[in-house]
Amino acid sequence: METVKIEGVTLHLAHPDELDLAWVGQEELLAQVLAAWLMVDERDLPLNPRLLGKPGVGKTTLAYAAGKKLGREVYLFQATMDTRPEDLLVTPVIAGSNKIQYMASSLVTAMLRGGVAVIDEANRMSEKSWASLAPLLDNRRYVESIAAGIKIKAHPDFRICVTMNDDASTFEVPEYIHSRLMPQIVVDFPSADEEQRILTQNLPFAPNFILDYVVNFLQQAHQARERFTVRDGINIARYAFKLSRSQTTPAQGRLTQISGQEIFRTCLIQAIVQILGEEALDYVPH
Repeated sequence: METVKIEGVTLHLAHPDELDLAWVGQEELLAQVLAAWLMVDERDLPLNPRLLGKPGVGKTTLAYAAGKKLGREVYLFQATMDTRPEDLLVTPVIAGSNKIQYMASSLVTAMLRGGVAVIDEANRMSEKSWASLAPLLDNRRYVESIAAGIKIKAHPDFRICVTMNDDASTFEVPEYIHSRLMPQIVVDFPSADEEQRILTQNLPFAPNFILDYVVNFLQQAHQARERFTVRDGINIARYAFKLSRSQTTPAQGRLTQISGQEIFRTCLIQAIVQILGEEALDYVPH
């Protein structure tokens, strides 16, 4: 495990995230994130974009893809209501010989290595946790670890992005933090063509008519302003395909009675009900 010594304290660094994620469609959103991070002059500072949208529209994928587009290591941090300041920064643990070992978070590791940190679902954190990041998000660009008793400065190449769900199950972000998380980039539902490409990328083994069916379902739901997302669509198509291949499902027992596409349609309807509930059947294509 790589280590860094700061003010006499040894920090053990985290590993970057290597994921098979690619951003499809809505290229203008990717350009907006990269523009926010751009340095136009040596006296300039990068901005800290805030990606806002419904759960499942691809905010994390967008932030990850932007970091990879820069050619940097990307570190994801999943925020929760229980996230503490030490979780965000440095956590002391008991190692061998009962010695204390200081573990740098993914955020602090990104700061030290000039990587990109993505705080996912950031508005689930409490104000106390946000307060620990205040100096990092303005022109000071450092954090202070109370646990380790050190001040940690960010590498000039360090960039940060946060994602936030626009639902009611989150804390109100303090105004002094809100003003540091700019610009706000709204991630909305993709178009039908983009949804088709996203589904194809995630499920390259699925027949086209399954993907067409799911895209039509999602588009009808979008028009009715339902919160169903492309992530739901991926889950529906994936589960329906598994059901159709399963030897134990009721649908399999009808293989000799109805055509292959009818079997898939039966499986798709079952998948929709089990993933989104019976009310979602209002948007099933006929």
